[in-house]
Amino acid sequence: MKEGRELIRYFCTPCRPTKTNGGRRWNLPEHASEKWRLFRAYNARDVEVEMQIQERLRNYPMPESVWEEYWMDQEINDRGIRIDQRLVSEALAIDEITRTDLTGRMKEITGLENPNSVIQLKGFLAEHGMEMETLGKKEVASMMNTAPEELAEVLGLRLQAAKSSVKKYTAMRNACCADGRCRGMFQFYGANRTGRWAGRLIQLQNLPQNHMRDLESARQMVKDGDYEMLKMLYSSVPGVLSELIRTAFIPREGCKFIVADYSAIEARVLSFLAREQWRIDVFHAGRDIYCESASKMFGVRVVKDGENGHLRQKGKICELALGYGGGIGALKAMGAEERGISEEEMQALVNMWREANPNIVQYWRKVDAAVKDAIRLRIPQRVGNIRFQARNGMLFITLPSGRRLSYVKPMITENRFGGESFAYMELDSQKHWTRTESYGAKVVENLIQAISRDLLANAMRTLRGYRIVGHVHDELIIEAPMEEKVETVCEMMGRTPEWIRGLELRADGYECGFYQKS
Repeated sequence: MKEGRELIRYFCTPCRPTKTNGGRRWNLPEHASEKWRLFRAYNARDVEVEMQIQERLRNYPMPESVWEEYWMDQEINDRGIRIDQRLVSEALAIDEITRTDLTGRMKEITGLENPNSVIQLKGFLAEHGMEMETLGKKEVASMMNTAPEELAEVLGLRLQAAKSSVKKYTAMRNACCADGRCRGMFQFYGANRTGRWAGRLIQLQNLPQNHMRDLESARQMVKDGDYEMLKMLYSSVPGVLSELIRTAFIPREGCKFIVADYSAIEARVLSFLAREQWRIDVFHAGRDIYCESASKMFGVRVVKDGENGHLRQKGKICELALGYGGGIGALKAMGAEERGISEEEMQALVNMWREANPNIVQYWRKVDAAVKDAIRLRIPQRVGNIRFQARNGMLFITLPSGRRLSYVKPMITENRFGGESFAYMELDSQKHWTRTESYGAKVVENLIQAISRDLLANAMRTLRGYRIVGHVHDELIIEAPMEEKVETVCEMMGRTPEWIRGLELRADGYECGFYQKS
């Protein structure tokens, strides 16, 4: 009933007192009997719909293993993670001082009333011979390399002032409970295509990385509120605050953090499913996959920081960008242009990577064919240990763990290139149902990320006796007693579950007094 939203607003939220309504603050049934009759009908309809949904979902019972994962998720969310409240409050104070300082310096140089205004700043740059369509971070950073000294300084100040990641401190302050811990930061099954967790409140999944060698001393300066010392020692105070965001997460008194994560988890799972043996051998021997990939592509020995070491970076970019059917666009998204790689070389890199990994390329095709045959023929298909079945208006893909991915109303369609593709319905960002096109390599990406998610859930189950306080894709953060060994946690996390026996898993870890990237 379309009237539902308005009726909820009318009866379930306070109203403004006026002379017309007698100064009341709530609308009651006697104030609008016809609306109340409609509201009761709306609520009855709502219950009927819920009952019908329940009836339909009885055909798809939730596996007990997924319920167990949900209970673990709730335990972790309820446990929370401690925040260094002094660091947060001082960081916010320093950020305020910094922004005032930066704005003042930009006013001096530009003469603008509001140098933080995009329109005003673009006008100033245009007057000085620098036309810019956007003042995005990448574009500003790129133009700084060729800009005259005065304009380069303005652009540099703009970059510092635009540091949005400092807003995380505000989120921490707002989300912190009375006992100094943040809770409810992980949404179970937040990514409905793969089942991965999604971040909420502070968004632990997209924290800025830290590269500073002197984290401890910089952290102490911020806690002391020593803005002048920070300004004297570092070229960018906002940059320092950004790198220290992770360090605001701290263990409880008398404990430490053990941070453990899977090594190259997606590359390992992809190699295992596609049976790309040379890659499996690399992981089994504990060698560097980026060096080995570059070596395979270029036909020379590649050693990190040694013989042909410059090729490792190209191997790394290809490994991160090309595993799921990506081409030149994927390499660009991974920053290939910023590393001086031309489009001509990018296409050559794509070709070399695919030639070095024929079984992976073939696996994309096999999955694509299995999906289309399952939809077209309504006969279950199998590719290795992955099963595909279309029934009841759904495409189900059963993972090695037994968990299933589902695609609503799958259909065979014609893609923009005139070839055959498949599509399904899903909710867009505005919560509207829309048709989404997909293809074999994209489904493989869903599979790999979903299996990686299941492996992390398995590690959580194995380490349930520990105080897990956070997790990010392939990483666990554990609040552990000082005597606990990192090696023990990594060994337990690296155990391969029975449902994917033969996969080469490895977990690496480190301990710290505050959260950081080792």
